Amino acid sequence: MKLIRKQFDKIKPSFEKGGKLQAFRSMFDAIETLFFVPNTTTKSGVHIRDSKDSKRLMMIVVIAMIPALLFGMWNTGVQHFLSLGESVDIMTAFWYGFLKILPIIVVSYGVGLGIEIIIAQMRGHEVKEGFFVTGMLIPLIVPVGVPLWMVAVATAFAVIIGVEAFGGAGMNIMNPALTARAFLFFAYPSHMSGDAVWIAEKADGFSGATPLAEAAAGHTANLPSVMEMFMGNIPGSIGETSTIAILIGAFILIYTGVGSWKIMASTVVGALVMAYIFNALAPADNAFMQLPGYYHLIMGGFAFGAVFMATDPVSAAQTSKGKYIYGFLIGFIAVLIRVLNPAYPEGMMLAILLMNVFAPLIDHYVVQANIKRRLKRASVKA
Repeated sequence: MKLIRKQFDKIKPSFEKGGKLQAFRSMFDAIETLFFVPNTTTKSGVHIRDSKDSKRLMMIVVIAMIPALLFGMWNTGVQHFLSLGESVDIMTAFWYGFLKILPIIVVSYGVGLGIEIIIAQMRGHEVKEGFFVTGMLIPLIVPVGVPLWMVAVATAFAVIIGVEAFGGAGMNIMNPALTARAFLFFAYPSHMSGDAVWIAEKADGFSGATPLAEAAAGHTANLPSVMEMFMGNIPGSIGETSTIAILIGAFILIYTGVGSWKIMASTVVGALVMAYIFNALAPADNAFMQLPGYYHLIMGGFAFGAVFMATDPVSAAQTSKGKYIYGFLIGFIAVLIRVLNPAYPEGMMLAILLMNVFAPLIDHYVVQANIKRRLKRASVKA
C-alpha cells in the first residue's frame, strides 16, 4: 500500500487547482478515497465526530451484497442450462452467469459514476459515496435479460432525476436504485415482466415464470418448494432469488451497525400481519390470498428489499420509533399490492418508494409526540 500511496502523492499535484489535469480533480478524489481514508475533516456544521468514514460504510454494504451477487451469477447459469435441458458443473454455470452479469455492472457504474463525476466537477465538489452502493444495487434488482442500453438510461435517470435534482447524494427523498427500477418497469414493461426476461437465452417452450408470477396467476400448485425458494435456485432478478444469501448480507449489516435491524424486523412483521389478514378473509377461489404468510418473505424481491432497500439511511425514517412504523408499513403495503393488484404482483418496490416519501412525515410526528410528552412531564413536575 505504501507504493500505491507514493504513486498517488506523485500525481496528485497535477489534479489540484492550477494543475494541468484539474478538470479531472473530482475523478481523482473518487479513485483515491477508494484506496485510502480521506485526510480531510469537516470544517463546520458537525459537532460530533468519530472514525467512521461514509465511503467505508458504503463499501460494507457492497460487501454485504457479494453473497447475493455470487449466487446470482451461478443461478443465472443454472437457469440457462436448465432451460436447454443440460446439466453442467458449478464453475461452468458460474462462468456463464459471470459473463452475463459483469457487463450490467460495468454499465451501471460507468454511467452512474461518470455522471456523478461530471456534476461534482461542475459544482467543485467531491464525488459523493452514495453511488458505490447504488451502482451495485441496480444490477442486482433487474432481470438478467435487460438490454444494456436500458440499464444505462435507467441509471442516468436515477442519478439525474432521482438524486441530483434534489441537490445531490444525501438529499434525495427516494432510493436511487428503486427509482431506476421503477423507470424501467413503467418505461419498458415488456423487459421487466413476463416469462421471457428472467432467464438468459431461454429455450423456446421452457417456462421462465417466477414463483411470484405463478402465485399471482393463482397457480399456487406450481410453486417450487419452500426450500427451493429459500435457497434461490429459481427464476428471478439477479440478486433477489436467494433468501439465504440475502440473510448473510443482513447479518453483516446488522453486526457492523450499518443496517437497521428495526426496519428489517418490522418489515417482516408487517408482511406477515397483512398476509394473515388475507388468509382470514380469503374466499375459496382466491389461492393467492390463501397463501401462508411466510411464502411472501421468500418470493420476489421482498427479502432483498427489506435488507438492502428499506434500510437506505438517506431515504428511510431516522427516529427509533419511526423505523418500526416505516418498516411495518412497507411490509404491510407490499403484500397488499401483491395480492390485490394482479397486474403487478411484485409490490415491494412501490411500497418502499411510497414510504420513502412518507418517511419525513413519520419522523416529524414521532418527534412532535416526544416533545409533547416531555413538555407534559415537565409541567407535571412544576
